[in-house]
Amino acid sequence: MNAKPVTPHRHGIHHAELDWRVDDGDVEAPFSTAYDDVYFSRQDGREETRFVFIDNNDLPRRLADWHEPRPFTIGETGFGTGLNMLCAWACFDEYAPAGARLHLVSTEKHPLTRDALERAWRSWPQLSRQAGSLIAQWPPAVAGVHRLQLDDRVTLDLHFGDAADCLSRLDGQIDAWFLDGFAPSKNPDMWRPELFTAMAIASRTGATFATFTCAGFVRRGLAAAGFRWRKVPGFGRKREMLRGERDESVPPASEAMSSRATTPWFQPPPVMAVGHVAVIGAGIAGTSVAAALARRGSRVTLIDRAGIAAGASGNPQAALYVKLAIEPNLQSRFYLAALLHTQRWLARLDPQRQWWSDCGLLQLAGDDRRRQRFLANYDLPAAVVSASDPSHAAALAGIDLAQPALHYPQAGWVDPIALCHHLAATPGIALRRTELTSLRETQAGWQLQLGDGSLDVDQVVFATGHASHDWLDGLPLQSVRGQISTLSWPPHADTDTDADADTDADSASALARVLCAEGYVMPAREGKLTFGATFSPNDDATAVREVDHRRNLDELARTAPALAGQFAGLTTADCTGRASVRAASPDKTPYAGPLPDTGCWRDDYAALGKDAKRRFDRPGSHYPGLWVSTAHGSRGMVSAPLCAELIASRLYDEPMPLERELIDHLHPGRRIIADLIRGR
Repeated sequence: MNAKPVTPHRHGIHHAELDWRVDDGDVEAPFSTAYDDVYFSRQDGREETRFVFIDNNDLPRRLADWHEPRPFTIGETGFGTGLNMLCAWACFDEYAPAGARLHLVSTEKHPLTRDALERAWRSWPQLSRQAGSLIAQWPPAVAGVHRLQLDDRVTLDLHFGDAADCLSRLDGQIDAWFLDGFAPSKNPDMWRPELFTAMAIASRTGATFATFTCAGFVRRGLAAAGFRWRKVPGFGRKREMLRGERDESVPPASEAMSSRATTPWFQPPPVMAVGHVAVIGAGIAGTSVAAALARRGSRVTLIDRAGIAAGASGNPQAALYVKLAIEPNLQSRFYLAALLHTQRWLARLDPQRQWWSDCGLLQLAGDDRRRQRFLANYDLPAAVVSASDPSHAAALAGIDLAQPALHYPQAGWVDPIALCHHLAATPGIALRRTELTSLRETQAGWQLQLGDGSLDVDQVVFATGHASHDWLDGLPLQSVRGQISTLSWPPHADTDTDADADTDADSASALARVLCAEGYVMPAREGKLTFGATFSPNDDATAVREVDHRRNLDELARTAPALAGQFAGLTTADCTGRASVRAASPDKTPYAGPLPDTGCWRDDYAALGKDAKRRFDRPGSHYPGLWVSTAHGSRGMVSAPLCAELIASRLYDEPMPLERELIDHLHPGRRIIADLIRGR
């Protein structure tokens, strides 16, 4: 029952091809011209959803009885307009107890555009609140997982791509299935055995399903995958439909293991209590983890001896920026997903853009051949990235530029200090400004010895940056010093210059977007222009250096000569700045996940040194209740929020916010396995 997924080479997918049909009651509904089928009944689509999917999965009763710390999880094949998912949300609001949470997982091969989605929902004013949240966060057409926080208790994971492929990559389990999509006769490629197999692997014991179709090959496919089915009366003019449940005689643990038959070391550790969690480190990695856990109901103690955002997260501005490889790889897929996630996440946290901006970012790209190859390899929509010639790039930047660029319209900058303080103020988080001196495992969890006393918690998350060397067993980390420089903005007029010269502050050309090359410079904020940063591996000094100000000024002159020219005559003495130390992994991907027991891994999987394809039955040994979010390097403002969701989702036994291979790519034990295979 294990089919190895194929890594896609392209991230872009095609939007749905639509026509619009209006019935006698003036209800407008989208119609797929590619599949020659309707998205829902124009006469009573909501009632059809309630009958087929809500009632035949017994959701009102099940949701009313739901008191688990994890969310009730619904999986769907074929998101379409989102009618089924938003009706499930409405049902949850009506029946579920106050402490319950709902997690929705839906696949879609051809998503609607935002405009089409908004047009479709004009016919459903009863669900305007739910539809408004969906439309506001609607992601661009990029293959992969897009997590939307619809409200404080409801999460939607949209998996863009083929349903069977997406579900084969799903890291999580489902309680109830909406087996939807265009009719089997119209879309036979979706209703294939691989889909039913992926559903079975992703189903919890007792998971139910419902579908409008009774096609024979659907019944046979469900039965072969381990589902019991039965025919029941259908909706309206449809005489029969199917409902059923997963066959409980097939243990879910064995099926879950089969999805990692070739990588048992990445098997998640058992679920533990999450009532009280300690997060060590109050930078962006720690505060985003703390907020993600507190939102789910944990009591969180945030521990940092220097306070909030005192380390590498303490710069006045940070770029929301990723640099993707020319050829798509696992690292680039993660960072692209992280950039899109962080933009949605920040828009929900600060919709007024008080301390962040999605002003856009220009990555200078002088090599036209490499730029065109990059764009062809990724095939991304212009809402994510597009090419700009020098004149267009200059118009976007607001200053003269001599180079073409890649334009990332959803990128920008953030005030890390304001962001970290906002996250740390999440209800349920208590800050202790003290030092961790030791910790030991207890029967109930972990006991931490702190500079101001002791603390007993269920689990611990280390988000300690370059200080992680002191605590994290066997994780290779490199300290990287970076210094930023700042100048007063606007540039001061030179009093010795001719009075008629155009040197007034009001004439200064202001940068409108983040500009990146070897260094970066950001739009001025609060009277300061921030640029940099130096990159000094294996250097953990934090004193500001004049020589690094000179490097930053020289790089500013190369990146944006028109902007640097406005500061003619200024020297390093006119610069202020800040130096901090970041942590990086050898492969420049963060560590996010459970902390492996390095000694056990090296013993258990030593045979990989002689046979890299050797199969093992033993899952990886992890320190129970210890987790890691570190090695975010210079891109932590982008990577940390999604890594926080990854850790919180794992602790709460939720579906994960990334495909399984990307979750494994971030695993803190990946370097142990790589070193064993290489004979190190």
